[in-house]
Amino acid sequence: MPDVFTLHRGSAPLLLSLPHDGSLIPESLQSRMTPPARIAPDTDWHVSRLYDFARELGASILVPGYSRYVIDLNRGEDDTSLYPGQNTTGLVPLVRFTGEPIYLQGREPDADEVASRIERYWRPYHVALRDELDRLRSAHGRVALWEGHSIRGSGLPFLFEGRLPDLNLGTANGGSCSPALQARIEAVLTAQTDYDWIANGRFKGGHITRHYGAPGDGIDAVQLEISQRTYMDEDSFAYDEAKAARLRPLLRRLLAATLAS
Repeated sequence: MPDVFTLHRGSAPLLLSLPHDGSLIPESLQSRMTPPARIAPDTDWHVSRLYDFARELGASILVPGYSRYVIDLNRGEDDTSLYPGQNTTGLVPLVRFTGEPIYLQGREPDADEVASRIERYWRPYHVALRDELDRLRSAHGRVALWEGHSIRGSGLPFLFEGRLPDLNLGTANGGSCSPALQARIEAVLTAQTDYDWIANGRFKGGHITRHYGAPGDGIDAVQLEISQRTYMDEDSFAYDEAKAARLRPLLRRLLAATLAS
């Protein structure tokens, strides 16, 4: 069975968590899913490839093997809604980003299965995340957690109307990182003209950003939700090398600003 996650341990005070990069779904689950869901269309496609340069900056990188349809690593184990009053998907999602069902009728997971998935997939990722944050904070006195995400940038009225900005910065309305770090990141975004962006718009940061971000305790956490049109074909899920080559220098500047003191 593939690894639940892989962790590259770096030397810089920066951890990249990419909790929706995985796309694997065990065959025993695929057989219970609707045909469109079996290809895991709501994956944060290629984000580990997009950020692979982060190793050169000395960053640690945590990447899951399995799809968010198996379990969503960016939700709390109590499955509390991150956006009360708005449509969203849960810890073990039952619907796709379109609002259509993931499972065939009557084949949804029960409470015991959800608990089993938490132990098998969710908890190991979070133990590794916490341990790596503690290691880096111990070594440096402070650590930044960068949550790398992507999503289809339009055509998802179940989640948001119209067109999502290219780059969507989330800091839990400023609560998950220091004001100085947010200012440095926003300065980089403001200085460029290739992509539109917003801070704490539709996506303010998920469970990981909100739960682990503790700037007063030496842990700054930020999330960047990237519209997939900026680096791939949203219909075929194919990586677009030319688009990605245009975006990656900006991502490098953002991570460099995150590392700056």
